[in-house]
Amino acid sequence: MSETINYQSRAELLVHALPYIQRYQGKTIVVKYGGNAMINGVLKAAVIQDVILMACVGIRTVLVHGGGPEIDEMLKKIGKESRFINGLRYTDGETMEIVQMVLCGKVNKDITALIQQAGGRAMGLCGIDGAMLKAVRKSDDDFGLVGDIEEVDISLLNSALKEGFIPVVSSVAYGLGIDSGKPLNVNADIAAAKIAAALGAEKLVLVTDVQGILRNVDDPNSLIKTLARSELDSLKKNGIISKGMIPKVDCCVHALDGGVKKATIIDGRVPHALLIEMFTDEGIGTMLTSVV
Repeated sequence: MSETINYQSRAELLVHALPYIQRYQGKTIVVKYGGNAMINGVLKAAVIQDVILMACVGIRTVLVHGGGPEIDEMLKKIGKESRFINGLRYTDGETMEIVQMVLCGKVNKDITALIQQAGGRAMGLCGIDGAMLKAVRKSDDDFGLVGDIEEVDISLLNSALKEGFIPVVSSVAYGLGIDSGKPLNVNADIAAAKIAAALGAEKLVLVTDVQGILRNVDDPNSLIKTLARSELDSLKKNGIISKGMIPKVDCCVHALDGGVKKATIIDGRVPHALLIEMFTDEGIGTMLTSVV
């Protein structure tokens, strides 16, 4: 009897997910993959499985990743100190070589290989490929070889998606202007937002190390489940959105203002958080919408 109940529970889970599978089938979802879920083996495996399942049920899934800890580790190995200005990595020529090597090489290909190993079809790309992400060097401060994305060419992404691949994109851009043809380091969250907008994505999902936006940072039960774009300024003024949450919210705003319907900040420390967000009524984290 217990086995029958177990089978029934599994069947009910699948039936419950059906409307969401139908809703997102054929739609584009961009996932920004970062935080502890990139380091912890169990969480990493869960994200890979989630992404493959999404692709298998017909969701056009694009995975954009960072790799800050891996860059820090490699810089430490060569005796170079990591330096940040307003949360952005100062990137001189030597650091840029490390960033390109680690992000476009090791991290990108490791993720691509994990997807392949788990039965998915992945294509590892960076913003230089096909000049997908075109950027100009930041001019407001001396960040070194750090760029602002000016343009996204989605032709390569669309070709990969059409052929059934999961594009895995690292955040190194093709330089314009004084850096024409050279690599520039760009923020992975903003890269994901810009890609989502250019693809006309249904949704951007940020996999992070936080629950979402809390009304009280000391109370995990104060999670704000849904927010409209119009509410964000007052929450910033009141200090509810502050510190490290500001760039995450700004990333979501970039996506919403670019035409993406929804942007969600989810806790990647929860195994299979992506599936919970995509295929359940409750979802997980904080969902931001452009609806007033």
